[in-house]
Amino acid sequence: MSRLLESAAMPAMGEAMAWAPLADVRETDDAYVVECELPGIKREDIDVEVGERELTITGELKEGERSGTLRRSTRRSGCFEYRALLPTEVKSFDVSATLADGVLTVTMPKAQAAKPRHVEVTPQS
Repeated sequence: MSRLLESAAMPAMGEAMAWAPLADVRETDDAYVVECELPGIKREDIDVEVGERELTITGELKEGERSGTLRRSTRRSGCFEYRALLPTEVKSFDVSATLADGVLTVTMPKAQAAKPRHVEVTPQS
């Protein structure tokens, strides 16, 4: 509850509010896969942290050098943050992340206990 309140609180004076990139979360039989849109962001400006049931992607989109007078801008810049709570635990040591064509893909294998397992019914002896 406190995290929810902290995220809803207004930023302090002079502190920039982080924006959240667009993302999709998919579930396969073996893993959760998050595809997060981060166009123009360098790999070294992205931080991915995974806990037992939470994914956090943070970083910064730095503005490039410009000449001339900027008349209008609708592009986002500055710090960003994406958080996702996962329905089950994941193997945090086996998580992988790749960045290609402006899309960050994070693959988080499910913990063994989270995978469905077929149990065969055998006749009583």
